Amino acid sequence: MKSATIRTFQTVHTWTGLIAGFALFVAFYAGALTVFHDDIAAWQNPPWRSAQDAHVPISSLIDHLIAQHPETRDDFGIVLPSDDAHAAYAYWQDKDNARFATASEMTAPSDVAGRGDLADFVYALHDSLGLPVVGLYVMGIVSVLYGLALVSGLLIHLPQLAKDLFAMRVGHNMKRLWQDAHNAIGVLSLPFHFIFAATGSILCLFTLTLAALNVIAFDGKLFGSFAQAIATAPTVAASGTPAVMLTPEQLIERASAAALATGVTSFEPDYLHYTHYGDRNAVVEVRGLSQHTLGTYGTVALSGDDGRVLATHVGAKLSINGISNSSLYALHFGSYGGRTVRWLYFALGLAGAFLFYSGNLLWIESRRKRRHVDQPHSTRIMARATIGVCVGTCLGISGAFAATLAATHLGLDAAISQQFACYGLFLAACAYACVRPIPRAAVELLTATAVLMIAVAITDLFGNAAAWSRAWAPGTTSALGVDLTGIALGIVFACLARAALRRARHGDAHSVWALPAPH
Repeated sequence: MKSATIRTFQTVHTWTGLIAGFALFVAFYAGALTVFHDDIAAWQNPPWRSAQDAHVPISSLIDHLIAQHPETRDDFGIVLPSDDAHAAYAYWQDKDNARFATASEMTAPSDVAGRGDLADFVYALHDSLGLPVVGLYVMGIVSVLYGLALVSGLLIHLPQLAKDLFAMRVGHNMKRLWQDAHNAIGVLSLPFHFIFAATGSILCLFTLTLAALNVIAFDGKLFGSFAQAIATAPTVAASGTPAVMLTPEQLIERASAAALATGVTSFEPDYLHYTHYGDRNAVVEVRGLSQHTLGTYGTVALSGDDGRVLATHVGAKLSINGISNSSLYALHFGSYGGRTVRWLYFALGLAGAFLFYSGNLLWIESRRKRRHVDQPHSTRIMARATIGVCVGTCLGISGAFAATLAATHLGLDAAISQQFACYGLFLAACAYACVRPIPRAAVELLTATAVLMIAVAITDLFGNAAAWSRAWAPGTTSALGVDLTGIALGIVFACLARAALRRARHGDAHSVWALPAPH
């Protein structure tokens, strides 16, 4: 490959990485935690501390919904709880917006699902940087730039891939060490990064793409055709004849039996969709998650009054559209292989965050003047931005965990507490990185993140000391796992703080990361 071509790819790789890097750091760090969405939910509401309405039967929830909002009987959904400590909630669409409510919230439904759920808050950071609507599209564009950075990076390093892949040259040349670590992690996890880039851009930009094609190529008919193509239940008109519905438990049992008959090893229902509730032609779709298959999400459609199976879209019986749609989510979130794959995705998420952090460090090192005390203004700005945004993100998310823990015990609004703590600490970290000397800001913010992580985990462990001696439920293991993982991550951040301090004292005196020499 010509040197001019390589330089072009290097420029593309550098600037796409820098432009998209900060958003991708947030997405990868939050995404690593989102892999354990249900475990974080169990940590917030463990089996011994149930959420409000957790023990309300699903049939009672539906009765409350129909009594308070009779107009919903033609079309509504029920989101099933992940465990006994969480509450099911109803979902429906009114003339203005989507509405969500548990049994006790029917008189004042929310337009936000799972308000105050920490796991959903972290997912929103991963999905859209916590910015409603616009953030999703921003992350779609960022995913496209991410894919471009991957391709250009591969083309740059392809000629020397075999020779330098496992090289880790430890010495006084910090840029070479960071370069080796950046390249090794990037190449070894490359297949997964291509998956993340492709699925992320499709999931985030799908609606915009569909809207554009609807105007350009389908004369405004695409949305209707698309809805028919992905439908998993027959469209049936209401008969007008009342009928008694089977209980949700009976419908779930029949749907699970029908799903397992297709050959999947498991089927865990998480959503019910009712059409024409209380009518003889009522249809109920039961959506569930199956493990060890790329088509993780499947649906069984049943007759609401007698439980007859009307359609099965699970496992081998998924349509091409169903397989494509389900595989996007499974590949992006690692839901297809149980705990082993989830831990792999967790490690890949943290490694991905490291890639964008180390990419910024390499940019700073490549523009540093080796023998000058005064470094270029651009390198100082990038160093401060890297500390503020990257470490501030980790500190902010840790703050959200701390705020959730405090809100649970003090009876505060968890949603407001999470947002105030996360965004407040993030902005404070960015401001701190701007006013403090760069090496001191790095060490102090890393230390603060480590201390906060460990403090939250230990506080929760001691606060639940009595619960560990009781009979354990699956949620107990999840809650303990989150605390232990928090302690482990806190130790990692403490080690990073120690390494940053060591470099500040004993590294290159002309680096932006070096402390000034004592007079």
